Amino acid sequence: MTDYGHELLFGTFITPTNSDPQGPVRLAQLSEQLGLDLVTFQDHPYQPSFLDTWTLMSWVAAQTERIHISGNVLNLGMRQPALVARSAASLDLLSGGRFEMGVGAGGFWDAMAAMGATRRTPAESVGALEEGIEIMRGIWDAANRTPLRVPGEFHRVDGAKRGPAPAHDIPIWLGAYKKRMLRLTGAQADGWLPSLPYFKEGDLARGNVTIDEAAQEAGRSPSEIRRLLNLGGAITDRSSGPLQGPADQWVEELTLLALEDGVSGFIVMGDDPDQIRAFAHEVAPAVREAVAAERRVAGTVPAVARRGAAALAARRPGIDYDSLPTELAAHAVEPGDREYGAVRHNYLRSGAPGLVLRPQHADEVASGLAWAQEQGVELAVRSAGHGISGRSTNDGGVVLSTSRMRSVEVVDEATRRVRIGAGATWGEVAAALAPRGWAITSGDHGGVGVGGLATTGGIGFLGRLQGLTIDHVVAAEVVTADGRVLRTSRDEHPDLFWALRGAGGNMGVVTWLEIEAGAVGDVVFSQMTLDATDTAGLLEKWGATVEAAPRGLTSFMILGAGRGGQGPMAQLMTVIAAEGADADPDDAIAQLELLADAGPLLGHQAQLLPYSGVVRTEDAHHSGGGDPSSRSGLLTHLDQGTSRAIERLLATGESYFTSIRATGGAGNDVAPDATAYAHRHQNFALSALASNQDRLNQAWDTEIGPVQDGSYLSFDTDDRPERLLEAFPEPTLGRLRTVKAAYDPSNVFRANFPIPPAG
Repeated sequence: MTDYGHELLFGTFITPTNSDPQGPVRLAQLSEQLGLDLVTFQDHPYQPSFLDTWTLMSWVAAQTERIHISGNVLNLGMRQPALVARSAASLDLLSGGRFEMGVGAGGFWDAMAAMGATRRTPAESVGALEEGIEIMRGIWDAANRTPLRVPGEFHRVDGAKRGPAPAHDIPIWLGAYKKRMLRLTGAQADGWLPSLPYFKEGDLARGNVTIDEAAQEAGRSPSEIRRLLNLGGAITDRSSGPLQGPADQWVEELTLLALEDGVSGFIVMGDDPDQIRAFAHEVAPAVREAVAAERRVAGTVPAVARRGAAALAARRPGIDYDSLPTELAAHAVEPGDREYGAVRHNYLRSGAPGLVLRPQHADEVASGLAWAQEQGVELAVRSAGHGISGRSTNDGGVVLSTSRMRSVEVVDEATRRVRIGAGATWGEVAAALAPRGWAITSGDHGGVGVGGLATTGGIGFLGRLQGLTIDHVVAAEVVTADGRVLRTSRDEHPDLFWALRGAGGNMGVVTWLEIEAGAVGDVVFSQMTLDATDTAGLLEKWGATVEAAPRGLTSFMILGAGRGGQGPMAQLMTVIAAEGADADPDDAIAQLELLADAGPLLGHQAQLLPYSGVVRTEDAHHSGGGDPSSRSGLLTHLDQGTSRAIERLLATGESYFTSIRATGGAGNDVAPDATAYAHRHQNFALSALASNQDRLNQAWDTEIGPVQDGSYLSFDTDDRPERLLEAFPEPTLGRLRTVKAAYDPSNVFRANFPIPPAG
């Protein structure tokens, strides 16, 4: 018996006929309504009676919400692999990770050649497919910044830019029958997708043997290759042969195929809606139940727990990989996995974790936390990985990522309350709220994760108008170190709710937050470049202008040293917004003219657009960014002394990127003890990036230390103990230590400037 332990999939194989163009679409929608997992389409580009399969799959993806989509199989002999890869990644991104790559070398060469395809021998077509797989995977490897070069005999790319990365690790399933194709499947593919009507007796078993041998020779586990099967036949009242009979007969035969031949994907061929209904209602559930029961008795190990020799060799010490709960293993990423390069780093920090867990809901988070605490390695929690400090990754430890929890759901229209998954990005939130004319202040980059920013502070482009992001959080779900799943609010665990708003990373794993959005129309977004030769004078004038401006104006500044014969420059990014209405362009012009007077104006552009046009949806696939050292501090005013201190810091040459964000405004209306973020009188946040922490510390402590008034820890990599009291001045720190002792007495959450539990 051969059971590779894959989760079972059930789907349909639909003819893309164009006589009724909507017919295949209706069958795809029916497949989804019936709860099937997969809908697939034939691909014969030379057949004029068929719709183009790529166009059809794109249309179906837009007309469905859950079901996965694949060609069955796509003809790579007529398509350029790099373009196929980009098309696949695009469809996967647009569909939310629902595209699978069923592909083949092509077989009807007369028809293919008639349309301009290069005729190839069977051996050449396999070689071309092998090169195509390498190119497609290379394009999807967006985390690799080196240009893609594949000097193939049939397909060649020379310096192609990689990307985009798909929404999920797209599996490549090969339609294979002959020995060389079967060996390619075992060595390089993720699945085998043949059609049962093409088989003679024993072909399925012989194919499995060939694939398994090739996989083992390549250092892979045979269980890495899913076995799918297109099924002929019909569900009828009487039995007249294999897969020709009642549903009970189908259940028995498919169960044997799963347990004895390792088939885990069953795809019914045909366009009869009644047959599809019978397959979905009478066959699929019963096969799932029968196979699950046999697996429980046999103690079958899930396929995700089986990896080849190369993957096993990449595992890190101190982690008991084999004990990982099944529900977490399905989406976990190990160092030997293809997805590892896309999840190991964060935005500016390189990492090499031993395992990245990606739970989908709070119960899985609790399971992951319990398991992680049994390992002898560090634990990091990640929202989207954009944090400057880099605490959402590590070397050799476990990373618990909330990236699969990214829904944006309106809970209450009247109060504009929105429930947001911790793994969502602020660009996604802005895009979801824009049609309603709502917005939540959220930093200056759309790739920032909701969970990280909304539990730390949230100094954003709408900050002077709305305050900090945490000021609008009204409830949160959090998983504590002991595995409890708690809903927190002012009335539910109020002590924990207080601590989450400012020191959330020390208290637990937040899975969702409810936030009350503001009514914000179109905003004015201005980008201005000023001569910063007189740096101190520029800062003093800009700071005074910002503080005197209406609260609808929030401005950020980036200071840069002179290069290429040019003097130092300042870039201003300014948002002007109005509560409940569009920003007034005339009023905005007057305010921007005052900002421009801060120094000689070198360039300016401004536009009226939704907030989602400022904080855009961004690619969150991070590859590290030079591992910078950073410091951050809060400033009450940019008076003469403070401005000169910043000027002297720049003169040291230690900071290669210096930014100042305006805060204050509505944020300073909140009492210092209302949240764990106690800094409610400062008006600016200064941060600096450098290549050496010790030298930056020396320059910062000398020049900025005397004028600094608190700190914002998300932008700081200095781990000296005095940073903690700067971030959480007493009595805030004492209160936090008491809450920490109640919810995390063992200091499980210690990666993010650990707060020592009281006692």
